[in-house]
Order: sequence, then C-alpha cells, then structure tokens
Amino acid sequence: MTVDQRPAETPEADAAPSPEPGMTRQIKIVLGVLLVATFVMILNETVMGVALPRLMEQFQITAATVQWLTTGFMLTMAVVIPMTGLILQRFTTRTVFLAAIGLFCAGTLLAGVATVFPVLVVARVIQASGTAVMLPLLMTTVMTFVPAERRGRTMGFITVVIAVAPAIGPTFSGFILNNLTWRWMFLAVLPIAVLALVLGGVLIKNLGETRPVKLDLLSALLSAVAFSGLIYGLSSLGESAAGNHTPIPPYAAVAVGVVSLALFVFRQLRLQKRDAALMDLRPFKSRSFTVGIIMLLISMATLFGSLILLPIYLQNVLGLTTLETGLVVLPGGLAMGVSGPFIGRVYDKVGPRPLVIPGSMVLAGALGLMTMLDTTSETWFVVVIHVLLSLGLSSLMTPLMTSSLGALPMELYPHGSAIMSTLQQVAGAVGTAVFITLMTTGAASSLDSGANDVVAQADGIHLAFLCGTVMALVAVAAAFLVKKADNPNGDAVPAH
Repeated sequence: MTVDQRPAETPEADAAPSPEPGMTRQIKIVLGVLLVATFVMILNETVMGVALPRLMEQFQITAATVQWLTTGFMLTMAVVIPMTGLILQRFTTRTVFLAAIGLFCAGTLLAGVATVFPVLVVARVIQASGTAVMLPLLMTTVMTFVPAERRGRTMGFITVVIAVAPAIGPTFSGFILNNLTWRWMFLAVLPIAVLALVLGGVLIKNLGETRPVKLDLLSALLSAVAFSGLIYGLSSLGESAAGNHTPIPPYAAVAVGVVSLALFVFRQLRLQKRDAALMDLRPFKSRSFTVGIIMLLISMATLFGSLILLPIYLQNVLGLTTLETGLVVLPGGLAMGVSGPFIGRVYDKVGPRPLVIPGSMVLAGALGLMTMLDTTSETWFVVVIHVLLSLGLSSLMTPLMTSSLGALPMELYPHGSAIMSTLQQVAGAVGTAVFITLMTTGAASSLDSGANDVVAQADGIHLAFLCGTVMALVAVAAAFLVKKADNPNGDAVPAH
C-alpha cells in the first residue's frame, strides 16, 4: 500500500467534488472490516493477564515461564511494528490485510488447540505478527483516503479499538475462565477473525499504488534489538521490583536497547536522505506531530499503568474476584467507546485544542482522585473515577492521533503511523514499569514501617497514582502547545 494518491477507480472518486466530500462505498467497507479485525486482535492482546495463574496450573510451570505468553507477544510486536512503514508502501492494502488477519487466525487456532506450553508461546508469536501490522494499516488508510473533514469521527472509532479493547479484556477473560476452559479465550474470537478474513478477501480491493522500497537489513536488525530491548527491559523492571527473577537483567536490556536505538536513529537519518529509511524520521520535523506524540505517550503510559494497577488494587486490597474486577472497569471502557466517535465529530468542527486542554485536566483530576483510594474505598467510587479517567483519555487520543498524522505530508503517513504505533508500545511498557515499580517500592516501605500486607499494598498503589498525577500535569502543560494541524496536503482542516 502506498499513500501517493487517492483512489480513482470508483465513480464516486471521479465525480466532481461536492461541498462536503464524503467517502466512497469501497473505502467505508475497507475501514469497517479493518476496525473489526483490529478490535478482535487488540482484545486478544490483553486477555492473558488474568489467565496466567490458570495456565500455570494447567501446564505445571512457574510464573517466570508463563510470563513468556505476554513477553513473547510484546517482543514480536516491538520487532514487527517499526517495519510497517516499509510494508505499507511495498505491498497492497489487500495483501497486507489478508496476511495480517491470516496470521492472526492461524495463531488463534493453534493457541486454542495447544497441548504443550511451547506450542502456546509459538501461537502467541504468530498472533502478534499479524496484530502488529493491523493498527498502522488502519491509521494509514484513514489518513490517506478519508477526507480531512471526516477524519476526526473516523479516528474516534480507532480510539474505541485502542482503548476499549484493553479495558474489556479482563471482563471477557474473567467471564470465560469462570464458565469455560481457558481455550475458549481463543476459540471464542476465532469465528469473528475468520469472518473478517472471508469478508476482507471478498470485499477489500487495492487502494492506491505500491512502490518498490528496499529493506535495509542493518536497520531491521538495529530496530529489532532496540525496541525489543527497551520494551523487554522496561517490562522486566516491574517484574524485578516485585521480586520475580528475569532471564536477562532489566537494566542490561534497557542499556542495549538505548545504544541500539541511537545507532538506529543515526542510520535512518542517513538513509532518509535518499528515501531509503526503514522508519523515516522526518515526521518529527513537524511541531504538531512531535507535541502530539509526546502527549500520546503520556496518555498511553497512564492508560496501561492504570490497567495494570487497578485490578491489583481491586483484588488484593478490596478483595474482589476476577469477574467482579472486570465488571468494575467495564463502564469506563464503555464510556470511552461511546464518547470516541462523538469526540471525533467535535474535533472535525473545532480542531484539537478545545478538546485536549480540558481532556488533560480531566485525566489529571481522575488520577488525583485515585490517590485517595485506600482499604475502605467503595466500589462505586472506583467506577466513577475510572469513567472520568476514560473520558479524559478519550478526549485526548482521538484529537492527538488525528492532528499529529494530519500534520504530515501524505507520503509520510505510513512512517508516521509506524512511529506512533511503535512508541505507543514503548509508552505502555514505560507506564507498566513505572507504576509497578513505584507500587512495589511503596509497599515495601510501608511493610518496613509495620503495616500489614493489605495496607502496604494500598500505600504502594497510592504512591504509583501520585506519580501518574504528576505525569498527567505535564500533559496539561503540553496541551496548551497543541494547535490546529498543519496543512501540507492542501486538505481542509478545522478552523479553530
């Protein structure tokens, strides 16, 4: 897939432009199938957390071993996503989609029938190979073929995918584990994935043109080492702080990742001069893109940090079951899902600034309220705070994704999408590492002061959310730097 031109095969595209340009039927079909497929894939990415104890018992393995189900998935995403900029230019829309959803279906089927643990790990890696490509493909398709006047509402649906799928993952897996075997976490989503594969094969046609782009093997190697080292190391910091053994020392992995990243950036800066970079870094020349990415990183770190911490609080401090925990966080996920398209429509009318400033304030306020959670907090209070947090994140993510990518020239959309998706993975790892490490440190300090286990856990969570509040206040300050998107492609953009 490339982004050099808009499709010209359909009657709608050939017709004279109307005062309010719309999308062709073909593009709507493509986007609908992509959204369903991406939602199923990201949902599957987040269902494993609550299932790990059950799988430890099933396969008679340790916690350090079972973690490879999530670590392997994450590392595969870190290796594949940076290459999606090249993939989306070199191959057609239909080819990329069918390959991605086909890999996901194969991995899901293999996971559902796995009888030994190594096969389950391989299945998760195959799933991740398809998942890594789908979100950049979706975002690039929106930015290339959706008129600027409608991008906000379309990106609102992508916000639903990115944020709601992880939010309802615990509810989905909790329901499955309470009523069925763990295999149904995979088998239940397989028919939907297969349906998306069939519909995509029948309905999706190629959009745009491809162009020959050579793969720089050294860049691919540096990228794989850099991002997998960073994500593994950051994720392992939380595990190490909790007292769990990790095969590779976290700080060593982070150090290798940082050095490899510096070499990767240096090589991309050289290669992009002749338009041969694996990940073109010219999007960072846009102020709107850079500011938007910084705010998105804070938002994603907060989202994933909260997603990992709230279940721990609800189960270890308030004593809720897995299913009850999933039901507590479900309203927040639904609130984000309902508000995403609405916020997108508002963005199309007023631009990003009137949304991201109040959104960042709501986010900071919700995290500030989370610092008040203790051993006696009511469940309804947690639900209200989580809904506020979700609404704040929704008000940030849709405008920031749309305005950041909209600030780029059309030929840089694939690279901008790849950068955004890659850094979102890094931000998720950072948020998880920071929140878990602070929680563990705070709990240990409280235990040393004579507190019991439950109070110590609550104190550690208080410290982590306090740090999250500080991060959110940085986002509030950055929100005032957000302006309307640049207009490099001549598209109409919101006037405010």
